[in-house]
Amino acid sequence: MLTLAALQQYGAAVDEGLQRCMGNEAFYLRLVGLVPQDASFAALADRLAAGDLAGGFAAAHALKGIAANLALTPLLTPVSEITEHLRAGEEMDYAPLLAQIEQQKQQLAALAQA
Repeated sequence: MLTLAALQQYGAAVDEGLQRCMGNEAFYLRLVGLVPQDASFAALADRLAAGDLAGGFAAAHALKGIAANLALTPLLTPVSEITEHLRAGEEMDYAPLLAQIEQQKQQLAALAQA
């Protein structure tokens, strides 16, 4: 079961996330539990595999908004980095950043299922 304590241990800024959810703990936890299922993760990987940097940027930017609003700092860090590279249209190897994002997604999924 997902808890505030588990999210704090994960590195989320729980107080900040709760504030954005008007202090509603159940609502905040429900939203965080939905994050690993967000279609933007697959869209980001798919768009980058296809060489579509603009599409990759759109997916990364959506994930950045989710992670920032819920104060999921460990996910926000690599998502913010990839978003800025994509915003600039940089041709680079995105695999290491994608791997970091996937790792954070899996950690959140594990917390949600615990």
